[in-house]
Amino acid sequence: MSGPSERMLELLSVLQSGRMWTGRELAERVGTSPRTLRRDIDRLRDLGYPVESTRGPGGSYRLVAGRAMPPLLLTDEEAVATVVGLRLAAWAPVADAAEAAATALAKLEQLLPPRLRYRLEAVSASTDTVARTVASPDLRTLELLATAAHARNHVLFTYTDRGDRTGERRVEPYRQVLLGRRWYLLGWDRDRGDWRTFRIDRIAGLTVQPTTFPPREPPSADPVSFVQDSARFPISRHRGVVRFAAPVEQVSERLTAEAGSLEAVDERTCRFVTAADSWEWLAITVAMVGVPYTIEGPPELVSFSRELARRIDRAAGD
Repeated sequence: MSGPSERMLELLSVLQSGRMWTGRELAERVGTSPRTLRRDIDRLRDLGYPVESTRGPGGSYRLVAGRAMPPLLLTDEEAVATVVGLRLAAWAPVADAAEAAATALAKLEQLLPPRLRYRLEAVSASTDTVARTVASPDLRTLELLATAAHARNHVLFTYTDRGDRTGERRVEPYRQVLLGRRWYLLGWDRDRGDWRTFRIDRIAGLTVQPTTFPPREPPSADPVSFVQDSARFPISRHRGVVRFAAPVEQVSERLTAEAGSLEAVDERTCRFVTAADSWEWLAITVAMVGVPYTIEGPPELVSFSRELARRIDRAAGD
C-alpha cells in the first residue's frame, strides 16, 4: 500500500475527473480500505477541497465547485498543455486577459519539475509570435457579452461603425467569434430587425439589461462562417476588387490579408475581393504581393493607391 501522501494525491487525481464515484470504486482505484478512504476524504475537506457525498451502500463521492480555488493536481501532459495554452493567451489580443495569463503562467512555471520545465523551454525557444498593434476588447466586455448571451439578456451599447458613425444599439447577443485578429459579436439588432456582426473593440458603454428574449433560429447552421462572411463583406459597404496578373497559387502564398476572397479567373490571373478597415491599408497590402495587378474598384482604393505611389516616389527622391 502506498503512503498517506501518495494515496491522497491519487485520490485527488481521480476525483478531479468530475464524475460521481462509489466508495467501492474509489477504494479500489487508490488501493485502500473503505474506512481509510473515508478518513482521506475528510482530510481533503480539511484542506479546502469540496467533496460531496451521498448516502447509500458504501456511499458516493464527487468533487464539486467550492467558494475558493483549491490546488489542482495535473498530469504531465495536462501541465504542458496548460502552460502552452497560457502562453497563447498571453499573446492574445484581449486587454487584461494577456496580463492575467502572463501572471498565471509565471506562477505555474515556478512549480514545474525539471523534466517538464525542459519541455516547456524547448517550446518557448522554438516559437515566435508577431505583436499586433490593433485595438483590443477588454476582458470585462467579453465576460459581460458571454454572460448575457448565455442568460438571453438584452444588451445596450454605443457602437462606432466602419464609417466612424456612432450610435446606440439594442441587441440580442448570441455568439462571440475570434476571427483573425478581431473579436466579433453575432447578434440580432432589435432596431434593424436583422442579424448583425459587431467588432467588439468598437463597443462602448455596454449595459446588460434585466429583460430577456426567446432564442431565435441562427442565421446559419455555422455561426462562425456567417460572422466570417459578414466581416469580409459587411452590409452596405463597398468592396475592394483587385485583379492580379498571376496564378492564384502564387498570389495566395504572398497575400497577407486575413479577410477576403481570392479566386482564380483563369490559369494566369486571379481576383481578390475584400472589405478593408482602411483603403490605405489595402492599397499597401496588394502592392506588397509583388506581382502586376489592376484595381477594379472602388474609386476610394484607386485614390489611395495613387497617393501611395506619389508618396513612395517622393521618398525615393531622384
